[in-house]
Amino acid sequence: MNDPEAPVPSSVKDPEPWQEEDVQLPAWPRDADLVELKLDAPDDRFRHYIDLRSLSTGRDGVVRYTLVTESDSGARNINFEGLRCTPKGRYKVYAYGANQQFMPTTVGEDWQLIDERATDTSRYELWRHYLCVPRLFKPRDRKQQVRLLRNGRVPQVENTGFLTN
Repeated sequence: MNDPEAPVPSSVKDPEPWQEEDVQLPAWPRDADLVELKLDAPDDRFRHYIDLRSLSTGRDGVVRYTLVTESDSGARNINFEGLRCTPKGRYKVYAYGANQQFMPTTVGEDWQLIDERATDTSRYELWRHYLCVPRLFKPRDRKQQVRLLRNGRVPQVENTGFLTN
C-alpha cells in the first residue's frame, strides 16, 4: 500500500508568527482633533472621543488611537490604546494620560479580549463598527475610519458577519 498523502502540500509554509512593532506615544490630544464616538447604547454618564491626530494603523495591523472619556462633570480619562481586528477583537492600553502627558503602562501587558457585555462598550463598537472590516478581520483604511467616526455609523448591511460570543 502506498503512503498516505501529506495533509498539507509541501509548497504551503507556516506563516511567520505575528509580532507587534515598537510603539511611539503620540502628542497630547487637542480638543480640536477630538471626534465624539457615537455608541449604539449611549452612556448617560460618559462621552467618548477619539483623537484623529493619533489614529493610525501600524505595519503589524494594530489600529492605535487616543481614547478620551469625559464624565458629565468634565473630568477626563485619557488612554493611548491599540486594537487588533481579530475575530473577537483584542485591545491593549499602552499609556494613561496624566498632567498633560502620557505615562506608559507595564511593558509586555497582554492583549485583552473585547467584551461586548462590558459596561463600557466603546472598544467593542470601535472594533465592530468603525475601525475593522467585518468578516475580513483587518483594519479599514484610515480615510474610511475617519469618515465613519465623523459620520457616526456604518451602514447596517456591513454590520453582519462578526462572531458572537
